[in-house]
Amino acid sequence: MTPYAPLRRAALVAALVFSGMVLAVAAMAPSPEAEATLLRRSVVEPVALGVTASVLPAPALYVREERFQRGDTLAGLLSRLGVTAEDTRRLIRMPALRMLRPGHVVTAEVDADGDALRLSYLAARDTQMVVERAADGFNARQLAAPLHTQTVLREGVIQSSLFAATDAAGVPDSVAIQIADIFAGDVDFHRDLRRGDRFAVVYEQHFLAGRAVHSGRVLAAEFVSQGRALRAVHYERARGGSGYYAPDGSNLRKAFLRSPLEYTRISSGFGMRRHPFQRSWRAHTGVDYAAPTGTRIRAAGDGRVEFAGFKGGYGNAVILRHRGQYSTLYGHLSRVAPGMRRGTRVAQGDIVGYVGSTGWATGPHLHYEFQVAGRARNPYAIAMPAGEPVPAAELPAFRRRAEPLVARLELLAAPPLARLE
Repeated sequence: MTPYAPLRRAALVAALVFSGMVLAVAAMAPSPEAEATLLRRSVVEPVALGVTASVLPAPALYVREERFQRGDTLAGLLSRLGVTAEDTRRLIRMPALRMLRPGHVVTAEVDADGDALRLSYLAARDTQMVVERAADGFNARQLAAPLHTQTVLREGVIQSSLFAATDAAGVPDSVAIQIADIFAGDVDFHRDLRRGDRFAVVYEQHFLAGRAVHSGRVLAAEFVSQGRALRAVHYERARGGSGYYAPDGSNLRKAFLRSPLEYTRISSGFGMRRHPFQRSWRAHTGVDYAAPTGTRIRAAGDGRVEFAGFKGGYGNAVILRHRGQYSTLYGHLSRVAPGMRRGTRVAQGDIVGYVGSTGWATGPHLHYEFQVAGRARNPYAIAMPAGEPVPAAELPAFRRRAEPLVARLELLAAPPLARLE
């Protein structure tokens, strides 16, 4: 062994130790610069696609909907539906499509070439007009509309008028009118409404192909006015006919309506007033309703016509004699309704005349008098007799009908958090 052998062994051991340290360092996590380089590295590989498998075949049929607008033409509507010019020339001559009115929604089934295969629209509340392609052109027929009915719950608060409140709640006008008619014996919706009054309603909504087409009847309703709550439930009687009753079975229909007009304002109340012509203070024996000329006037209750014609300062007038000692007078009419002559029988709500300004009147309005035993009385200050209640034999069936509907009204009246419990 040479004298340098131990030195060589020491150098070899040192080299091995140093190389191990380098390997250990190399095995550690890469530096941020190296890591960023690795993350930016991407590999692109070509992938073969089957073109025929990736493209869907063109549909053989297109279904389109368009609303017939005011000022629209049938040719313009068919063009928007994608119908060819040749089919359009045939279709515009069909009486079934000439019945279209603004607001009608037309559904068209058109093939890939634009040939019309089928057109349909809701011609009446429950009737669908269908025009289909045939061998010799097009055929039209009327079918029962395949309507789907859902029950809708809504509520609202009166700020200015019933219509404004129902609009804000998304309630159709036809339902608002039903609400006013249901409570017409207890509430005058011209005079009695106050800010903060509340309504709740459960009604039917009819759908065609998933689209709301029109509302149905009110099933239940509640109206809270000045702290007084009124509730009504629709019930079909076993002996025939239907009506609205309170949850206890009493009849909501009163012998007389609180107001003979729909949604007008009162311009002069019952009591003393300055006469518009004689310029002196005199007792005003009725209620004046300002309304546009031609507004329809309803009979306040069932009865017979006692007078119909011109009556001095009242102008054109109708007087109805009702059961017992009651009578009502309707004055300043522009014209009396057809068929109104002495002895004619009328039902509550029948049209007896139209608002005008005949006689001693400074503008179009209705002068309405309510008389008991020949004496004028304030129609808002007396209790109106109610109609017949649900027959005792039918009360169990009525309660089964009323309870779930009343529960829905109570749900609407509950605070929002309580509804989630």
